[in-house]
Amino acid sequence: MNITQVFTAENDVQQQDYCVFGLATCFLREEGEINQVKIIEPIPSAALEAIIQGVSTSYELAYATTLGEILTGEIPTIPPEFPAEAQLCDNFIERAIAATRTYKTRPEAQKHIPVGTVRQDLNYSLTKKRVLNNSTVVRTEDNVKQHEYTHKVL
Repeated sequence: MNITQVFTAENDVQQQDYCVFGLATCFLREEGEINQVKIIEPIPSAALEAIIQGVSTSYELAYATTLGEILTGEIPTIPPEFPAEAQLCDNFIERAIAATRTYKTRPEAQKHIPVGTVRQDLNYSLTKKRVLNNSTVVRTEDNVKQHEYTHKVL
């Protein structure tokens, strides 16, 4: 989806709709090494409320703004509140629209961070690393042996 398709009559989001964007510290696995990256991604209302209550998070900061401030022009605009090396997450536009809809259904979540402000008093922690390109390899040895009559009616 491109930005010109976002604010059409068929879509239920407008430029003045509220959304929160976070700066997350994530990791990429490349050739056996793990590299740290800064990712900008939308934060849905339920996740924001959990983060505000003190749940540990990979977000360094959360910035509340309108959807129209971020989605302008041909590519999304990165606000100056985020560092220059920060990258946008995959499927950024679709995820921003989805997160915006969560704030429309739960407008009370908008009181945590007023529009145009940054909140940095989050419980930032890297104890649980978010590896973005992690893949799980399932091997035959991982199978659990079941008793012979597990699926039989006795």
